[in-house]
Amino acid sequence: MTRIGPSRLGWRKSSRSQAGGTEYVEVAAASPSLAVCDSKDPDGAVRVMSLTAWPTLRAEINRGDHDLL
Repeated sequence: MTRIGPSRLGWRKSSRSQAGGTEYVEVAAASPSLAVCDSKDPDGAVRVMSLTAWPTLRAEINRGDHDLL
């Protein structure tokens, strides 16, 4: 298996982010999985999950279940 560093993935910014904003989630295809990172923490963890787990995480994010207040 070939390992690809996070900087080599094709990251996509969330469509819900504001222009010029810094609070959004980025996703990248890491076939056959999906990689997710927090744009506020570029040196932070990258989470890799199955494609079937993504809709659940997305729904949780949209509900605010992962907001840090």
